Amino acid sequence: MKKEHKGTTVLYRVFIYVALIALAISIIVPVGWVFMASLKRNSEFIGADVNPWALPKQLFVQNFQMAFQEAQMGEFLLNTVIVVALALVLLLVIALPASYALSRFDFKGKKILSLGFMAGLFINVNYIVVPIFLMLSDWNKALGVEFFLDNRAVLAVIYASNALPFTIYLLSGYFKTLPKGFEEAAYLLLFGKLPTKEQLKDFSDLLVSYRTLPTNFVRDVIMKAPSNDMMNTLSRSVLTLYAYDENPDDVSIPNVLRQCIMLISVFPMLAVYSYHAYNHYICGDSLYIHKPAPELSTAENILRMLRPNKKYTKFEAAILDLALVLHMEHGGGNNSTFTTHVVSSSGTDTYSTVAAALGSLKGPKHGGANIKVVEMFDDMKKHVHDYEDEDAIRDYLNKLLDKKAFDRRGLIYGMGHAVYSISDPRADIFRSFVQRLADEKGRQQDFKLYSMVERLAPEVIGERRHIYKGVSANVDFYSGFVYSMLDLPLKLFTPMFATARIVGWSAHRIEELINADKIIRPAYQCVLDRSTYVPLEER
Repeated sequence: MKKEHKGTTVLYRVFIYVALIALAISIIVPVGWVFMASLKRNSEFIGADVNPWALPKQLFVQNFQMAFQEAQMGEFLLNTVIVVALALVLLLVIALPASYALSRFDFKGKKILSLGFMAGLFINVNYIVVPIFLMLSDWNKALGVEFFLDNRAVLAVIYASNALPFTIYLLSGYFKTLPKGFEEAAYLLLFGKLPTKEQLKDFSDLLVSYRTLPTNFVRDVIMKAPSNDMMNTLSRSVLTLYAYDENPDDVSIPNVLRQCIMLISVFPMLAVYSYHAYNHYICGDSLYIHKPAPELSTAENILRMLRPNKKYTKFEAAILDLALVLHMEHGGGNNSTFTTHVVSSSGTDTYSTVAAALGSLKGPKHGGANIKVVEMFDDMKKHVHDYEDEDAIRDYLNKLLDKKAFDRRGLIYGMGHAVYSISDPRADIFRSFVQRLADEKGRQQDFKLYSMVERLAPEVIGERRHIYKGVSANVDFYSGFVYSMLDLPLKLFTPMFATARIVGWSAHRIEELINADKIIRPAYQCVLDRSTYVPLEER
């Protein structure tokens, strides 16, 4: 080994100690972060589990998308410069001296430590720089600078581990498969893995083969006694299909899978045809029934069957396809899917189970929420004439909370979620495509209004109410806006939700039948005091 001066050797050792400390921090910080998040799940600190490995990528995506949507390039560039500058400081202060020392000083295990240090450095850049940046953003008023990427925006990237099971799939390669993302995601949910090209083709062909209704079903069932509520009509149609099934009560997995695939295939027809019957017999408009085309995807056929001229653009089909995928599944705890589990556990047939789930989804607190969002914005437009007037919009939002506007329920619809307290990943995905659709449809002003409400509503709610977790836009906030831009009538908003969620219900029904053999019977404790029976003549 090359001889070194004693002072220089000591300096090298100091650098090595610094490297070891940095490596230790790189391990402790993310592990500690995950531990705290686990302890404080759904609490005021973070509100969701943390996936530290997804943070750097999600931080960039969130910053980039939000900056462009708000057209605040100055703030975006300012934040980018700050993050890069802090990363460079960390690199110059710790990484280069320590790496140099490691390269000059010979000791056992140097290569392993060098690799470990460089890996740890990457984590440090993201988990030391970001907290520093958060601290700076808290000082925005003192500094006289309004940092665009505030605490809420940074923490919004931490939702990854609490997201939908296939969110990463959507982000990484979804649009390469359009316009058959619905079919691919349906295969994934039903069979637990992504299909090959051959499997996807076979599955799509199977859906096509089932995409037909029994003879005279449209005339005898859908067209007779049309309802103002499409969900009721949909439930009636599903229950009637029981009579056309040669083996309706067989709950063996092959038979249930057959029934589920059939229902997935015909749900778009049941929904659209029910609307046409309502539109003709109740509203007095022209009646037209278009058959689905076998070469088209589910999303394309919905637009084809719905529109009088059968015309649509590829982008419109892609957006509807995306909407169907985002609404397809959301875990077993949501109301309609839990209903599916409960009813399936009784051993009843598939048609009764799906009808029960439809009854749950119909509720305005569940599947009907996006209708409330659209109606709320329609009412807002009557009272707010300048969509860029923040004070007027903030005043309207306060009136909503005070039960003085819209339906006087004290709610800002489309904001908040039972599970997602930082960010709804479905809304995040939706948002990135809504602006382009708004541009194509000439709805830029409406998009600005939605964007401003999304930004102001959490602030208003935070100022007025003591909440233990964050509030952000959920998927219903944008889905109704998207449906309206696709010219879907309001009556079809919730049936479109059902057209997607039937896939999730099917997967959960099969799961319940395979993995459980007991009826779900939650305990119920009466809160009334016990009393003795009093004979009728003594009362």
